[in-house]
Amino acid sequence: MKSIINFFDKLEDKIRGRLSHYPIFYAFLGGVGIVIFWRGVWHTTDFFTEVIFSYQLNGFVDLGALPWWDGPLSLLTGSILLLSTGLFVFDFIGSQAIISGLKGEKRLEEKTEKEIRTETEVINGIEKEVKEISHRLDEIEEDLEKKE
Repeated sequence: MKSIINFFDKLEDKIRGRLSHYPIFYAFLGGVGIVIFWRGVWHTTDFFTEVIFSYQLNGFVDLGALPWWDGPLSLLTGSILLLSTGLFVFDFIGSQAIISGLKGEKRLEEKTEKEIRTETEVINGIEKEVKEISHRLDEIEEDLEKKE
């Protein structure tokens, strides 16, 4: 199983590497993949809804009249396209969520008011230090200009 995952991971890296040289085509391909994926989700949901309502109304389901393969095929095609281009996880989760998960950070709504205030105070302290350093740097530059 691990060798299969490694194979597809290397394949994805190769595809992303080649597509990164053509950003407009890469973006177009990613957009098409997303639309096909969501079309598959939509049509699969519509199919199951129709099956449920058909059974409730008639007491039986005629699967021959319904194109059951349409939604799952779009879902599979869109998933393969997004996975092969490396956009599946990036589009649906985003890099910020992955990074915060790796760091073990909490989401903003999970943080307590005290944690948020502490972070805000730390950020304000850093901002003050940067301003102080900038001010000192300006003074040093002025002194150097006077000496010239």
